[in-house]
Amino acid sequence: MTIDAGLLSPVRAGTPAEEATSDRAWLQAMLDAEAALVRAQAGLGNVPEEAARTITGLARADDLDLRELAVLSRGAANPVVAVVQAFTSLVAAKDPAAADYVHRGSTSQDIFDTGLMLVAARALDLLLADLDDVAGSLRALAGAHTGTLMAGRTLALHAVPTTFGLKAAGWLVAVTDATDRLRRLRAEGLVVQLGGAAGTLAGYVEYERLHREEWWELLSDGDARGEEWREGVTDGYARRLTERFAEETGLRAPLLPWHSHRAPIAALAAGLALATGVLGKIAVDVQSLARTETAEVAEPVAAGRGVSSAMPQKRNPALATLIRSAALQVPAYASVLTQAMLSEDERSAGAWHAEWQPLRECLRLAGGAAHTARELVAGLVVSPERMRANLGLTGGLIVSERLAAVLASALGKAAAKEVVSRASAESAATGRSLAEILAAEPQLASRFDARELEGLLDPAAYTGAAEELTRRVVGAGADTCAAGEVTG
Repeated sequence: MTIDAGLLSPVRAGTPAEEATSDRAWLQAMLDAEAALVRAQAGLGNVPEEAARTITGLARADDLDLRELAVLSRGAANPVVAVVQAFTSLVAAKDPAAADYVHRGSTSQDIFDTGLMLVAARALDLLLADLDDVAGSLRALAGAHTGTLMAGRTLALHAVPTTFGLKAAGWLVAVTDATDRLRRLRAEGLVVQLGGAAGTLAGYVEYERLHREEWWELLSDGDARGEEWREGVTDGYARRLTERFAEETGLRAPLLPWHSHRAPIAALAAGLALATGVLGKIAVDVQSLARTETAEVAEPVAAGRGVSSAMPQKRNPALATLIRSAALQVPAYASVLTQAMLSEDERSAGAWHAEWQPLRECLRLAGGAAHTARELVAGLVVSPERMRANLGLTGGLIVSERLAAVLASALGKAAAKEVVSRASAESAATGRSLAEILAAEPQLASRFDARELEGLLDPAAYTGAAEELTRRVVGAGADTCAAGEVTG
């Protein structure tokens, strides 16, 4: 038997997200949808309660053959037909009468899409818990390093001084914003599918009508409920059934069936791509700062992690590598789900089917990345001493922006820029410190002494509002820390 064990996707191998999105989990979600549907119908009076209890009690994925169902699914181009046949046989063996109520009035897409949303809900619960932990660790990291100096880098080169606290605060704001978006989607955007064959719920409504007709025949002609009761029994039934179905699943009830309107799937994919992307940004920063020549941070140590098959001295940034690999893949899968919005008629021949595997990959890659990031951020080793040492690599050039601004008031903007540019070029070419070169500048000798120049070139005196911004984020509650609008 061929099994996807995660050999080529280590970022999700062994994580809770992998289990929550496995074939078994998907099958269980479809069975849960079938059971919830029959309970909803029983709750509205047209399925016997005993039948609903029997069907619910037998809705266990472990009692069905996953591989056999997968192979049989080729016949109908979706797994629901084979699942319903196998499940109905299972129920019939226990209670032949109850078997008549399995999948009553339903269509494959109702069950599969609802099962898909159940899988998404369960995977998102795990993902959100991990993201909350990541945010907590980042908040602590930013607070602990509010004043830790480091080089800010643009286009891979030293730019101006910053703090590691501000960098961690930036990670925190991005993670919190992505988490908030996913939390809103979890609460409001995961909806049941209930439309029947073509979105009219005709099968469900017809079974309700037939049920009421049977009862009508048992009533005497003079019954007080009268003809109006018989003719109007289906009014509002579709809405009531959909709402009851949503209650049974813990999902939301949509205004209309969405068989060929795939915005809920595309929105889910977009949220997962965003969440994985912000984690990928952290991973890229960690990789850059962990380089041998930089060595400002290091991943937490664990037996066997980061080893090289050829170079025993290496400890590679394995966690960051796993996270980055997921962040590079999820947007590509999400793009397939966006394209699948172009769904023809009342059910697509191919676009719907193309969603399943990419969505599963989005869920388990995002979940794997979040679970990995939780470990990375919680155990990240920060080296303030190395950060401070690296600030001095350019001999004061990292604060030339400040120097130009201060000198402009004494020499004029153009002259100050010319002096600083010339001195910076000489410092870069000769290796002499910028302070030494500036002290010999005739235009500055009468205005600044060596001590003043040294002070102007102190990186600690040129971090702008870095500490204020960091404290603002650290002091903000997790629910108010959102990109573009942070309150403290």
